[in-house]
Amino acid sequence: MFDKILVAVDVSEDSKYVFESALDLAKAKQASLMLLHVLSLEEENCPEIDGFASSDYYSGLHEAAVIRYRHQWDEFEKQSLEYLRSLANQANAQGIPTEFTQTPGSIGAIVCKLASNWGANLIVVGRRGRSGLSELLLGSVSNYVMHRAPCSVLIINRPGAVVAQIEPEVPVEIAS
Repeated sequence: MFDKILVAVDVSEDSKYVFESALDLAKAKQASLMLLHVLSLEEENCPEIDGFASSDYYSGLHEAAVIRYRHQWDEFEKQSLEYLRSLANQANAQGIPTEFTQTPGSIGAIVCKLASNWGANLIVVGRRGRSGLSELLLGSVSNYVMHRAPCSVLIINRPGAVVAQIEPEVPVEIAS
């Protein structure tokens, strides 16, 4: 059933666990993999532009900050592509047909679009553990994908993650 698995990765430590989980599944199902990295400002490790860059008062600082940011972004893009290539080589060496792609954009939308275009049967994506207000303000890629994907979605929690913490009920004494 799952013969084409799309794996959304970033350059975090948690992403290695997502990849390894998808690789194990691909081996068990004799599936092919498509590794995807989306270049996005939403990613935790992406370069950030200096505060002076938005200031028109210091045009020299603005220009230098933009040039420095562009250099950092190019390096980030290059390192991310090398990371994807290394994961693909690792999977191919284990007999799993694997492709990879990197594209800029909104992570959730790109994941769903590629899954549809490539004909994926399953999307494997990680979860950072955001919930409540932080999920509302910052968004959740896994939540977006889960609700809009054209196929099944497997969400991988990072090892040791607390999914839900339930407080034990404390008996309440009622005074009479």
